[in-house]
Amino acid sequence: MNEFHLYMAQRLSALVMAPFVIVHIGVMIYAIQGGLSASEILGRTQGSVFWFAFYGMFVVAVSIHASIGLRTILGEWAGLRGGARDSVAVLIGLGLFALGAQAVWAVTT
Repeated sequence: MNEFHLYMAQRLSALVMAPFVIVHIGVMIYAIQGGLSASEILGRTQGSVFWFAFYGMFVVAVSIHASIGLRTILGEWAGLRGGARDSVAVLIGLGLFALGAQAVWAVTT
């Protein structure tokens, strides 16, 4: 991908993430103020296709957004260029996706 496509992918992933962040924070505030325990929260999320899809899409958007941003940081601060920078960014993105997917799976299935 060229720089313009990466720029657009990061901006689009931010656009996708914004409503997910708002809903996530709202749900967390509701859960805390409602005095829900972890087991009560899991009781509401386990088996839910909605929450699986919601947090699954959230994880994809975050993984894309963060790995592109870290690619830029690796170039500017770590001095990595070309394939090394891109490979590290992809590995970080895949790692974020794997960890996020594992968390979504654990909470919804």
